[in-house]
Amino acid sequence: MKKIGLLLVVLLSVSCGKHGALVKNRSSGGALGTMYHITYISDRQLDYQPEIDSVFAAINHSMSTYIPGSDISKINDGDSTVVVDQMFRDVFELSKEVHDSTEGYFDPTVGVLVDAWGFGPGKQITLDSAKVDSLLDYVGFEKVGITDDNRITKSDYRIRFDFNAVAKGYAIDRLAAMLDAKGIANYLVEVGGEIVAKGKNVMKEKPWVVGIDNPEGKDRSKPIVLLSLENEALASSGNYRKFRIDTITGKKYVHTINPKTGYTKNSNVLGSSVIASNCAMADAYATAFMAMDLDDSIKLLVHEKDMEAFIVYLDEDGNVEEFMTDGFKRRLVE
Repeated sequence: MKKIGLLLVVLLSVSCGKHGALVKNRSSGGALGTMYHITYISDRQLDYQPEIDSVFAAINHSMSTYIPGSDISKINDGDSTVVVDQMFRDVFELSKEVHDSTEGYFDPTVGVLVDAWGFGPGKQITLDSAKVDSLLDYVGFEKVGITDDNRITKSDYRIRFDFNAVAKGYAIDRLAAMLDAKGIANYLVEVGGEIVAKGKNVMKEKPWVVGIDNPEGKDRSKPIVLLSLENEALASSGNYRKFRIDTITGKKYVHTINPKTGYTKNSNVLGSSVIASNCAMADAYATAFMAMDLDDSIKLLVHEKDMEAFIVYLDEDGNVEEFMTDGFKRRLVE
C-alpha cells in the first residue's frame, strides 16, 4: 500500500424531498496508493475529513509494506517484539479463514514472492525454477501465528507478510464503521474500486448503483455491468491493469501470484468481483478467485451462501464468457 499525500475535494449538493432537506457530503483524495471517494448524506453540511485521514493513517501504520516504520514492515524485517493492534489481528484472523476455505490459494505470506516478481517494495530479482522453489520455503500461512498478547510468530524470520489483497477492503470497513458511529445511515465508500454501500441514495430515492470495469475494455466510463447495493460490500480483482512487462524479453507478468507454485498466474480468468457483508472478506475472495481455477471457484461459491460473485473468463476458444451467482444476477441494473 503506497502512501501518497491526501488531497481533499468536498462538493456539496442540497435536495428537498420526503426526507426534508438533505445534504450530499463528498470527500475524495488519495490514500493507500489509490484514489478514494466517499459520499455521505445527512440533514446538514458535515466534514469528517479529519476522521477519514485518521483511518487511513492508522491502516498505514499497521499494515503498509511501503512505510519502513509500520508494524508489518518491522515484522517483515524480523522484529519479534512488535505488539500489533486490533486491526492487524482482525486482518490476520480473516486471512486465516479465507486461506483455509480456499485451500491455500489466498496466502498473505507471499511477501517474498511479491518483491521478487517486482510488485512490492523490496528488490526485484531474476527468477528461475530453482530460485522460486527456494523462496517457497518462506511461504505458507501455516508457518505463522499470533499470540494472545498480539505478537506475530514465524517459523523463519525471512517470511514476509503482504496484506495488500485484504487491507484496502478492511480500510473501507473501518471508514464505514466510523460513519456508522457518527449516525450516518446512508453512504457510499469507495477506495480504488472497492465499495461499501449503506442504506440508499435517498436524494434520488433509489439504491446505490455502482459499475464494474470491463476487463476487455479501455474506457472505464463504460462498465461491463451495473448493480445496486444496499448494506453490503463489493470488491473486484483483475490482472488487466496491474502488470509489468519485462523490458528485455517483452514477457508480461501479472500481479496475481499463485502461492502454491510461486509463479505469477496467467490464467483464463480476467476479473472477479465479490459481494459480501464486509469489504475485507470480499477483497480477499476476489483475489483468491484470480489465483484459483474457475471450476474450483464455482465449487466454493456453491457452499459459501453469504457471498455472491461475478467472474469474467476466456473459454477454450478464447471467447469472453461470464459466470455469476443467482444473487449477483438479482442485483443487476438494466
